[in-house]
Amino acid sequence: MIVSTAFFVLCAAALMLATWRIRLHDDEATVVDLFDRLLDDRTVRLAVIVVWWWLGWHFLAGQTL
Repeated sequence: MIVSTAFFVLCAAALMLATWRIRLHDDEATVVDLFDRLLDDRTVRLAVIVVWWWLGWHFLAGQTL
């Protein structure tokens, strides 16, 4: 449980870091623009899929298995 929680926190921190870096270059970027730019990268798309899978596994499927 600790490892999976640490991984989720690491993914959240990576998302916040990427958002911060984009905002440095364009102060007027909207939230939609930020997500469009973030999701242009294949690694970020994979990380988003993994985070959603982790959330679904631990909070939705975890109670039924």
